[in-house]
Amino acid sequence: MPEPTGNAAFDAARAGGITDTFLAFPDVREAKAKVYDYIRKATMDAETQTMEMPAGYMFKDIPTYDEIDDPLELTLAEMERFGITRFLTNVTEKDLARRALTEHPDKFWGILNVDPNTGMQALREIDAAVERWGSQLKAVHTWGTALQPQVALDDKKMYPVYAKCVEAGLPIVVYAGVPGPRLPMQAQLPFQLDEVCWFFPELKIVTRHGAEPWTQLMVKLLLKWPNLYYSTSAFAPKHYPQDIIDFANTRGADKVIFAGYWAAGLTLDRIHAELPHVPFRDHVWPKFLHENAERVFGGAPHPYPAS
Repeated sequence: MPEPTGNAAFDAARAGGITDTFLAFPDVREAKAKVYDYIRKATMDAETQTMEMPAGYMFKDIPTYDEIDDPLELTLAEMERFGITRFLTNVTEKDLARRALTEHPDKFWGILNVDPNTGMQALREIDAAVERWGSQLKAVHTWGTALQPQVALDDKKMYPVYAKCVEAGLPIVVYAGVPGPRLPMQAQLPFQLDEVCWFFPELKIVTRHGAEPWTQLMVKLLLKWPNLYYSTSAFAPKHYPQDIIDFANTRGADKVIFAGYWAAGLTLDRIHAELPHVPFRDHVWPKFLHENAERVFGGAPHPYPAS
């Protein structure tokens, strides 16, 4: 178990468990680099082709491993070390994630990645995942910026996916703000969420990766739309946007969800060394570390009505 940090409110909240809503399983260096080939193919600059991680210019000490006997066992050990009780991880064509959900259903939640460019295939994949995983499937995910062609948050191709998520009772996880990889940003501009939230008031939407530099706009949208949420993925805690911290400390304690960035760009050592020093008010910590995630992601998919 982790040692006390000196922040009593943080330590008390952590004792109730940490739900981290971003996990990229660790892997050896060469295998990890291949995961990002689809992003490199979409970039135009030479430097990205040489980076182990396409946003590597933004991060120091990216987690790398020359040897791993069993990535799942390593993950479980790290969870114990840092007091993480649950991770949200991608089950789409990921044998390791599927194994994790099968062997440790109490420690891992599933998230399904879909490509809206595929039309009805994306909807059938959601149906199949609901049938396969049942209550272990907690969300649908898409990153329109890395798709070919790109799919914006308010693109017509997204609307059937949004509708299917409402039908299934599943949140959707999307990206907002300037992307780290050197790709055009037009697919993840936060203002696009306004119309989506208006048209799908029942849909729970969780943003990833910061929404910078439009964090003031993001706060306005979070206030405006009851089912819009913000997660802190891809940001080291000492770099959490001040607008988001202020929002969580005032009217937004129920709207901000913890997400790390291991093992994509940040080490767990760094995340959890910096985390207790975020200037959240005492009442925010349990909501941020686990209660909000449990409320937003904790439900089971709806059974579809009989046709």
